Amino acid sequence: MVEDRRTGPANAITDVRGLRVGHAQRTADGWRTGTTVVLAPPEGAVGGVDVRGAAPGTRETDLLDPRNLVERVHAVVLSGGSAFGLDAAGGVVHRLADAGVGLPVGGPGECVPIVPAAVLFDLKRGGDFRAVPDAELGAAAYDAAAAAPAGAAPPAGAVGAGTGALVGGIAGGVGSASEVLADGTVVGALAAVNGAGSAVDPRTGEVYGSWEAVGGEFGGLRAPDAGEVAAWGGPAEGGLAAQNTTIGVVATDLGLTKAQAGKLAATAHDGLARAVRPAHTMVDGDTVFALSTGEGPAALEPFQRVLGAVAEVFARAAAHAVVAAGDGPHARSYRSLFPSAFSSAFPDRAD
Repeated sequence: MVEDRRTGPANAITDVRGLRVGHAQRTADGWRTGTTVVLAPPEGAVGGVDVRGAAPGTRETDLLDPRNLVERVHAVVLSGGSAFGLDAAGGVVHRLADAGVGLPVGGPGECVPIVPAAVLFDLKRGGDFRAVPDAELGAAAYDAAAAAPAGAAPPAGAVGAGTGALVGGIAGGVGSASEVLADGTVVGALAAVNGAGSAVDPRTGEVYGSWEAVGGEFGGLRAPDAGEVAAWGGPAEGGLAAQNTTIGVVATDLGLTKAQAGKLAATAHDGLARAVRPAHTMVDGDTVFALSTGEGPAALEPFQRVLGAVAEVFARAAAHAVVAAGDGPHARSYRSLFPSAFSSAFPDRAD
């Protein structure tokens, strides 16, 4: 546990000024999937991306290459549904355009919203292979983000893009975390955890990302009883557990260039690899976006401090996703497999 650091007020990516998060999901009649939107301020945020998995499903990632034209993005979409789920971004694009938010390309009201997206594989987790996010669900997630109070912590667990998630054969989900550095700079992360690897140490039953805990953020989470670990039997392999991908967004209020944002996204993957083992496999499309809401470029020393924090913040976000998830028709949760890990101080599940 890290003692000399502190989280933001919400311990979430929304501690980065100007960012809001909204989820939308469907869980009945063959559905178990959803979409999450990270909404930037109206003027946008400088964006970057890093793709490490061998099976990615993405939209607008080439635009975030520092050699290319557009500097700012207006939202990031994380979604279930594999390649089908990329349709959710269209609903967000139209909502933003209706609000007059986007890259100006003509006269009044003529703008093109820039909305990168990534998807994870959760097909058939609710029973129906083609029950996938669409533009309507993306618009609903945008509406939830737009209506969220500034700084509000987004729900965690089996919500939004993490609704049908699996990680190592147990229920995955969405989680978030933040850190406030000594100079007041904020670093935040949001992760939708659906990895082929495990988020749980098979020797001890501990959640890997919880080892990075700041203060008492996990409410007394502890190593579970040995009997529960033995009954679990370790991470699942094959089957639906091999259809995966962990996706996420990291953010800071330190002003960055596109190249610096890309480096921030790349460093966040170190946190993904701490939280899910192994990560970046041939059946994962692991992708992390980065957003900066400040004015760049950043000087070397403050940028180094942000890079030093982002991996731990992402790992903590991934841990919150796993411990907040509940049982579903697709998998048992960490909470139900390891009840002895939870003290009475641990908060109730958000999903």
